[in-house]
Amino acid sequence: MSTLKKLFYVASIFAFVATFVSCSSDNNESEIETPSQVLSSTPWETTGAKDKDGNSVALTDPSVSGFVGYSYFKADGNFAIYGLNDVLRSRGTWSVSADGKTRTITALKPDGTTLFTRVVDILVLNKNEFTYRIHTNPNDSSVFYDIKHSRVSHAEPNLGQLILASTPWETTGAKDKNGSPVPLTDPKVSGFVGYSYFRANGTYAIYGLNDVLRSQGTWSLSPDGKKRTITALDANGNVIFTRIVDILTLNNAEFTYRIVPDATNNPTEFYDIIHKPVNHLEP
Repeated sequence: MSTLKKLFYVASIFAFVATFVSCSSDNNESEIETPSQVLSSTPWETTGAKDKDGNSVALTDPSVSGFVGYSYFKADGNFAIYGLNDVLRSRGTWSVSADGKTRTITALKPDGTTLFTRVVDILVLNKNEFTYRIHTNPNDSSVFYDIKHSRVSHAEPNLGQLILASTPWETTGAKDKNGSPVPLTDPKVSGFVGYSYFRANGTYAIYGLNDVLRSQGTWSLSPDGKKRTITALDANGNVIFTRIVDILTLNNAEFTYRIVPDATNNPTEFYDIIHKPVNHLEP
């Protein structure tokens, strides 16, 4: 009788283990991620490139350098790509086909219109590697490069670049050094009034409130996010002026900077120029 009890006990243990393993297997199967979930599960760093012949291509080579950086494909369908120097290069929306074979990004301008759409073939997509093939010559499909990305622990830069590039800004107010409002028509501030478009590719355009172009060129933020620089360019790319201002506020609801008209001779005289997000298509 004792022997039978022991046999029954052992059989019960085997049955329990078999049930547990089976349940665990079922749980693992239910936890399989979709291609979109895999892509959005981590930041990606470009770590290599190869040409159509399988030869390695330096990431600084002009043929591939435009695809190099840190990529953040967010679960809400938005993406941001930064250079390896953490400067914003592109932003917009993304998707992966249900079969995991292609990835599409649509780069957006600040006003929400499309800058470009790019569809690439996915060669590898798993937890540790994301490699796609880009055809760089629309007239010759035999020319392509394979761009390899590796999983990386690199926090997305959070110093205002994406905020500034994600919406048009309208000048809505100005204050003097005493905090008193200044009319936007006042000559002391009227030159800074308008609609501003800071594109993710590092270019900008500022229009008057009458939609007439006032300035265009390149822009950047300091590494600490405390200063904004614009370099105005003429139609031939020649520098007209460079202006650096202190950023007082930069969030999703407000962008305010301080301008000192004569920093050399009268540094205590300044004006704070206030901007708010606006739905206004770039002229």
